[in-house]
Amino acid sequence: MGDPNPRRREILTDRVEIIDHSVEKTRVSLNELAAELGSDDHRYAYRVLRAVLHAVRDRLTIDEAAQLAAQLPELIRGIYYEGWDPSQPAARYHDSKPFLDRIITEALLAGESEASYAAKP
Repeated sequence: MGDPNPRRREILTDRVEIIDHSVEKTRVSLNELAAELGSDDHRYAYRVLRAVLHAVRDRLTIDEAAQLAAQLPELIRGIYYEGWDPSQPAARYHDSKPFLDRIITEALLAGESEASYAAKP
């Protein structure tokens, strides 16, 4: 017994395909990031991606953060917004050390050079 409305089935199928596509884009992005980091560890790439996204996001204004998020693939956008509290003022870094320390802590990295390499544009 299926859904008698074929258009609804089509819409639901399209939504599932959108999710599948988003998962694949995220997988490709993590593979590329892992390769750039000289690793094949996708968990490591995920931790680095998440840490860098959060460190950047938290120093932007709400409008800037939303503009950046709009450019990200759906699943990566979810990672970006995870744990965000827009009521908190934007972080201000007077030099790179606090920014890199944040990445080291969140991504569980070995030190500043690893964080600096991970955060390079």
